Amino acid sequence: MDLEFAPELAAFRAEAAEWLETQLSGPFKALRGLNNHVDLIQERRSWEAALGVARWSCIGYPQEYGGRAASVGEQVIFAEEYARARAPARIGHIGVELAGPTLLAFGTPEQQNRFLPDIAAGRAIWCQGYSEPNAGSDLANVRTRARLEGDTYWVEGHKIWTSMGAIADWCFVLCRTQSESVGSRGLSFLLVPMRQPGITVRPIRQMTGESEFCEVFFDGARAAVVDRIGAEGDGWKVAMGLLGFERGISTLAQQMQFRNELTEVIRIAKENGRASDPLIRQRLADAHVGLKIMRYNALRMLSSSDQGQLSPAAYTYKLYWSMWHRRLGELAMDVLGAGAEIGVDAERFPALTHLFLMSRADTIYAGTNQIQRNLIAERALGLPREPRGK
Repeated sequence: MDLEFAPELAAFRAEAAEWLETQLSGPFKALRGLNNHVDLIQERRSWEAALGVARWSCIGYPQEYGGRAASVGEQVIFAEEYARARAPARIGHIGVELAGPTLLAFGTPEQQNRFLPDIAAGRAIWCQGYSEPNAGSDLANVRTRARLEGDTYWVEGHKIWTSMGAIADWCFVLCRTQSESVGSRGLSFLLVPMRQPGITVRPIRQMTGESEFCEVFFDGARAAVVDRIGAEGDGWKVAMGLLGFERGISTLAQQMQFRNELTEVIRIAKENGRASDPLIRQRLADAHVGLKIMRYNALRMLSSSDQGQLSPAAYTYKLYWSMWHRRLGELAMDVLGAGAEIGVDAERFPALTHLFLMSRADTIYAGTNQIQRNLIAERALGLPREPRGK
């Protein structure tokens, strides 16, 4: 496999890098290096809008929806340059990377015309209504229900671990629309406006001191029938299609952020002398090698995306990066030593301590490692399915 980009893409890389540098050295200087999703929200909304005006927000989308119809190679290059420039974590990422591709794959032309331009322009922030207190990795156990009356669904239920829930304009909600259904049957995929009566959002305070995640309570919230993606009862198919997009181009940007974190760990190890410890030095080398392996596997995984297929390699990705990232957090603490426990203020920790704390959840969210191993066995390797209760 050729792991080099075509020479003609060099000009595209230079264009992206120049635009990012101009913006992040000028009007959006305050956002550079901001990796959480809770600070400077209004400035970040402006950043999403600026990306949209320049058509950098959703470059893989068709041009008529605000994108550039970019190739996979161009999308990878922009993702890499975005992370290399230390551009801020995007508050619009759930709409850009999940809702938008799902609309392109499963939505009607009317739905695409209605929602995609607002996503690309940064006018609409989205959140994901999947997990519930008793339905996390076991997503088919969702209990949130929607009752159809005329052209309106009335939604009742409780979602949790909802990233961006406190600021989102829209939420895609997996809910049960057939009252006697169980498991993956009888589910529908609804687009629900967040700014309406019947929705209560309760932020969840994390051990990092932030509240990126929320609980969302639906008590008679409304969703229009025209805002259902797919047929009634086909929600599981749409939901699984959406999860496939999590293994998409954004994985390369994620890896560039990992590279930034590893570079900072190495810098501190050299500065405080811990790089002279042979065990620390070996762990740093292992982290470097692991990151290279991650990149090559991601490129292999993306090589089939032009055909719309999820390659078997894609099933290994979440398991691999989550374990690697947790080890990096532990390595960062060992390099920092006692200084890792000193916060920058009463509620916040420095970046590498934040990395350690957040990475504890990496092997849990978006499907636990146990679930990931089942997926590898059953879907990638074709082994017999694990017995499941009725």
